[in-house]
Amino acid sequence: MSALSLAPRALYEEVAELLRQRIFARELEPGSWIDELRIAEALGISRTPLREALKVLAAEGLVTMKVRRGAYVTEVSEKDLRDVYHLLALLESDAARVVAQSASAEQMTQISGLHQDLENAIADRDRFFEINEAFHMLLLQLADNRWRDQMVADLRKVMKLNRHSSLFKEGRIEQSLAEHRAIVQALTARQPEMAAERMSAHFMNGLQAAQ
Repeated sequence: MSALSLAPRALYEEVAELLRQRIFARELEPGSWIDELRIAEALGISRTPLREALKVLAAEGLVTMKVRRGAYVTEVSEKDLRDVYHLLALLESDAARVVAQSASAEQMTQISGLHQDLENAIADRDRFFEINEAFHMLLLQLADNRWRDQMVADLRKVMKLNRHSSLFKEGRIEQSLAEHRAIVQALTARQPEMAAERMSAHFMNGLQAAQ
């Protein structure tokens, strides 16, 4: 890692984002101790912005602070995973309900277009992951509730700590695509409860695949 220069945003935010991406990439493994001195030296910064960055990551649930032992990358238990998926199912099914009720025709076209991109990415797992997340983010954006958005963002960060992404399971990408197809059908048919029900089932199936 090379030294960081001071960006317009606070340095600790820059450091937090760098560590966040290292955690998601498994360069910092779940359960591993975070060597503050080594990281600070590698980045060419003092330990003060690093500690502030770790506080941010701890608030997001990505890092666990242990008294007199330092910071560790959070390990996600099976209960943690169940709890996270349960809350995501509640929050995102509610967003789907709102979108089915209130999205404009133009917004529905945008949803359908993004889903078609997902259909076209079936053979490219990385691309499928990217569009899959973009689809969920689009529905949240259209549902327009910033408090829900913040909760979902934090929950999805914790979900990424899981060693076994639900989409890695054999056949799960095809199943997930079929579930997305059913969600889009309910959305475009303006069936709020059906859209919410299908979104909730989508997360419950994802949980089964992730365990």
